[in-house]
Amino acid sequence: MISEITFDFSAITQFSIVLAVVGYLTVFFALVIMYFVYNNIPKLINLKVRQRLRKQGKLKEAETELTIVGEVNAAISMALYLYLNEHDEESHTLTIKKVQRSYTPWSSRIYNVNDYFKMR
Repeated sequence: MISEITFDFSAITQFSIVLAVVGYLTVFFALVIMYFVYNNIPKLINLKVRQRLRKQGKLKEAETELTIVGEVNAAISMALYLYLNEHDEESHTLTIKKVQRSYTPWSSRIYNVNDYFKMR
């Protein structure tokens, strides 16, 4: 079965090669740009915070390190996750009670009859 599979190299045109190369390069350059953007966002945020602290006259705080350790970030994110997804714990016990009066207009067969033929 596998030996019957063949590939026709004559179907590959110059246009398809150019299209594949342009597609791969576009994705590669987009990933490189995203890497540089995401890598420099914390630096830009720290720069803005430092400028704000300098304007407020807090030069000592502006010169200290403004980053938070990874363990602290993990603890904060876990606390937020638990707080936002908090719900009551359920016992997962199913209780079935028999109803004394089982007749309702919804279960009566008389209301299920189609009135279409009675009108004619």
